[in-house]
Amino acid sequence: MLASNSRFSSPEGAPFCLNSLENRVFDLRLEDGSHIISKFYRPGRWNREQILEEHHFLQDLKEEEIPVCTPFLFENESSLSLFQKGIYYSFWPRVGGRSPDELNPENLRILGRLLARTHNIGQAKHFEHRITLDSETYGIAPLETLLKGEWIPPSCKKDYLEVANRILDLFREKIETVPLHRIHGDCHKGNLLFGKEGWFFVDFDDCLKGPAVQDFWMLLSRGKEELEEREHILSGYREFREFKDAWFDLVEILRAMRFIHYSAWISSRFTTDPSFPVAFPHFAGNEYWEKETLELKEQYKLIYDSLGGKNFFSVTESTSTEEELTNKDFFGDLED
Repeated sequence: MLASNSRFSSPEGAPFCLNSLENRVFDLRLEDGSHIISKFYRPGRWNREQILEEHHFLQDLKEEEIPVCTPFLFENESSLSLFQKGIYYSFWPRVGGRSPDELNPENLRILGRLLARTHNIGQAKHFEHRITLDSETYGIAPLETLLKGEWIPPSCKKDYLEVANRILDLFREKIETVPLHRIHGDCHKGNLLFGKEGWFFVDFDDCLKGPAVQDFWMLLSRGKEELEEREHILSGYREFREFKDAWFDLVEILRAMRFIHYSAWISSRFTTDPSFPVAFPHFAGNEYWEKETLELKEQYKLIYDSLGGKNFFSVTESTSTEEELTNKDFFGDLED
């Protein structure tokens, strides 16, 4: 624990490893009985400037009394330090609370107000190094990762890529008039804590420049409850910030893009991280991709029907005997 000892008094006992598939996060008990959290960032995912932009965004939010956690500063007044071999680390206060199973109307209104204030602060400055949620970062790049790794089996490849590209076309059309600014980026119930002092936002690891609705849709139920929940969260949000109803057209499109992005994330670690084959045992099999292709088709049908159009093709397993398309048919810079 050399990294820990460089900033704080000696830890007492063994560190407790917290659940995280991306970074390495430890709960450390110090000699005085207090606890801190140490976070070691996975090399190659975010560079130093990108991590610091996350920390600066959190500091901006905290200064305006948004309930977030900010990292401790080291002696050089930086919140980030280099451990070894490109591994950056930071220290954080430990916060208590539990993630909600459900959100009642009052919870949603409160969270709507907090998100509006978060987005007002997010709009005040710009990210220079963090990514933007666009068709390249959340669509084309993940598809290229899947194609280069040859993860999609031939039986699914044509249909999967066709529907994925149609979804990206719809995204490009709908995002044109939607403002983009600094957002949480991964705002779901697991990244909310409720404790003695109320609500708390955690894990800004995926913060980026994106549309406000990205911070809404993962908090809402699907089905009949969604419209009612949407009204509650918007009633709070609109007390502090404008939100146009048309921006909700992006919700199901963003959900579909998350399917693609998530599969690419698994693929990027499946052969290098021993925990991933254990956590996702079916990923390399045809069954996983048949299910993913079907779900993506169903999601596309839902998107297109919700926008008042007709679905381009029925959601059934492909029985096509046409010649299989190659990687180069979809991305000109890729060889077969």
